[in-house]
Amino acid sequence: MGNHEEYQKLEGKIFTKSFFILLSVVLLGFYFVGVRYVKGIGAVSNMSDGYPWGIWITYDVATGTAIACGGYAVAILVYIRNRMQYHPMIRSAILTSMFGYGLAGFSVMVDLGRPWNAYNFFIPSKWQANSAMFEVALCVMAYSTVLILEFLPAILTSIEQSKWDRMNAVRNWLHPKIAPDQKSMQDKLEMVRLGAVWLKPRLNKVLIFFIVLGITLPTMHQSSLGSLLLIASTKLHPLWHTGFLPLLFLLNCVFIGYAIAILESIISSYSFKRPFETEELSGLAALIPFVTVIWLCVVIGDLAYRGQIGAALKGDFYSGWFLTEFLLVASGSLLLFFKKLRRSPRWLFTSASLIVLGGALYRFNVYLIGFNPGQGWRYFPSFAEVMVTVGIVALEVLGYKVFVALFPVLPNTSAHGGGHAPAKKAAAKHGKKAALDVPHAPVEAH
Repeated sequence: MGNHEEYQKLEGKIFTKSFFILLSVVLLGFYFVGVRYVKGIGAVSNMSDGYPWGIWITYDVATGTAIACGGYAVAILVYIRNRMQYHPMIRSAILTSMFGYGLAGFSVMVDLGRPWNAYNFFIPSKWQANSAMFEVALCVMAYSTVLILEFLPAILTSIEQSKWDRMNAVRNWLHPKIAPDQKSMQDKLEMVRLGAVWLKPRLNKVLIFFIVLGITLPTMHQSSLGSLLLIASTKLHPLWHTGFLPLLFLLNCVFIGYAIAILESIISSYSFKRPFETEELSGLAALIPFVTVIWLCVVIGDLAYRGQIGAALKGDFYSGWFLTEFLLVASGSLLLFFKKLRRSPRWLFTSASLIVLGGALYRFNVYLIGFNPGQGWRYFPSFAEVMVTVGIVALEVLGYKVFVALFPVLPNTSAHGGGHAPAKKAAAKHGKKAALDVPHAPVEAH
C-alpha cells in the first residue's frame, strides 16, 4: 500500500457523544435482526412471493455495494492510470469499501428465507455456474476477503508501532483478581508485535496480486448485478429493462465510487477538523463528468433505439422517477465541468451528493420502484426492515470512526505539505460559508 508515512491516525477520544448515538441505532437495528432469526423473516419484513427482495437487497446489496466502490474506483485511478498523487486517499476508500461489502454480505444472510441452508454455497457440487446471482455472491465474498487483505498493512503498522496504552489501561481498570499478569501480558503483546514486523514486508511483496483481484472482482459482479434483471423482461418497466443493464451498472458504480470518495473525504475533514484535500478532490472530480456523460448517452441512445423516449417524458409515476434519477446525475455532473466549482469544497460536496443520489436512485428504480410482478402484489418496507438497514449504515459509520482512530488510515497532512484549513477554524475566522470556500487558508499542525 505504499509508504506507510503517507497515513496517520485520528487523534482524540473514541467514546464520544456521536459514538453512543450511532451505537444506539446499531443496537436497535440488530434487535430486529434478532427478532428475524427468532420469529422468522415474516415477523419483521413485508416481502412476499411477488416481492422476494425488498430494501435489504435493493439498498444493502445492489445500491450499497455501488456506494462502497470508492476503493475500486480510486484503485483504477492509482494502479491502472498511475495517478499516484491520489494514493494517500486509497486507504480510507478501501476502509469504506470493506465495511460496505462486508455488511452487504451480512444483510444477505438476514434476507435469506432459510439461512441454515447457506452452507450449500461452500459445496462445489451445489454450484450453479450459469447463475448471475451465484457469480455475484462468489465475487462479493472474494472481494470482501481481498479488501481485508488490502487493509491489513494498516493494522500491521499500527501493531508494530503500538505502545499498547489502551490494553494497559484496560488491565489497570480490571480488578486485581481477574487482571492478567503484567509481565506475561507484555510478553504476549511483544510476540504479537514481532509477528506483525515479520508479516508486513512479506504481505507488501504479494499485495499487488490482491490489488489486481480488487480491480477485477467488482468489474465482474457489478455488471452481473445488472444481468440479474435481464430475465425480468415482463416485470421490469421498459424504461429500465434493456440489454445494456450490465454496462450501465458497471459505469454507474464507477461514477458513484468517485463521488463517494469525494464525500467521504469532505465529511471526514469537516467532522475531524482536518484540512480539506481540495487539490486531490478537484482532480478526482474532473474525471466524473466523462463517466457520467457516457452513462447518460447510453441511457438516451438506448431509449431512442427502443422507442421509449415518449414513455420517459410521459409524466406518470415511472416517468417521474426516471427523470429524477436522470436529472440528479446530469445536474451534478454539469457542476463539475466548471473548474472554479471543482475548487470549492462546498460545490464539490453538492455535486457529489447529487451524483450519488441519482446513481443510487437508478439502482432503486431497477431493483424495486420499476419492478412490478403483476396485479395483486404490493410492497412497502416495514419499520423493522428500515431500521435493520439504518442499523447497518450506522454500523458502517461507527466502524469507520473507530478504525481511523485505531489505525493509520487518513492522509498524513504534514507528509503532504498541507492542504486547507480545518472547517471549524476557518468558520470562526471567515464565517460558515468561508469554511467551505476559502481555497488557500493556512494549515494548522496536527
